[in-house]
Amino acid sequence: MEIWTEKYRPKKISDVIGQEKITQKLQVFMDRGNIPHMLFSGPPGCGKTTAAIAIAHELFGNSWHSNFLELNASDERGIDVVRNKIKNFAKIKPISANYKIVCLDEADSLTSDAQHALRRTMERYARTTRFILICNYSNRIIEPIQSRCAIFRYKSLQLDDMRIQLKKVISSENLKVDDNAITGILRLSDGDMRRAINILQSCSAEKNITEDTVYSITHTIQPENIGKLISDALDGKFIDARAQLISLMKS
Repeated sequence: MEIWTEKYRPKKISDVIGQEKITQKLQVFMDRGNIPHMLFSGPPGCGKTTAAIAIAHELFGNSWHSNFLELNASDERGIDVVRNKIKNFAKIKPISANYKIVCLDEADSLTSDAQHALRRTMERYARTTRFILICNYSNRIIEPIQSRCAIFRYKSLQLDDMRIQLKKVISSENLKVDDNAITGILRLSDGDMRRAINILQSCSAEKNITEDTVYSITHTIQPENIGKLISDALDGKFIDARAQLISLMKS
């Protein structure tokens, strides 16, 4: 079964939701056909990687795989990945394009030595390779790299934008999902669109997806139950609160 986060990942910058100011600026670069080195920072699931892949799709068309290298720095965080994989890719000429793109996800996981090596690679191959660095915390990226990048700070997605996107997926997959279930998914995902779609796909084996389905599949306690426990404790009903706590821990 296809992973829905990839199936419904936007292929155009204009389709990336919830980051209008950033996508407008990126579209200007796209229209010019030339992008700078860029640093995308912000919380998980807000569209950073999606934007990078959309840029590759629009710039390179069918040859985007050949001109786009995506690496996750949390898996390969040492200097060797810069000296070997990144440098070897950067020094090869692009295919039917003016330059290639290296997308380094979770770049804030790179060691200091690796970041300094990356800076030198960015300088040496700037004519043929552009770098898109993606991170949660830009302050963990060394200043020499930041100064060489156009920095875009992403924000958590608004619930209304996420709800619209979820309903598109629900409609496309012909799912029966009630409004309370959608609200539950949004509450659990906390502004992370990737997590929201993953939760929806996990629930999709059920014919009718309800709020209970969402919390059961994710093994999460419903907020109403937590609220009741806290309320009883504040009212001095400690035995009842303790019984509820034990029940919730076992469920």
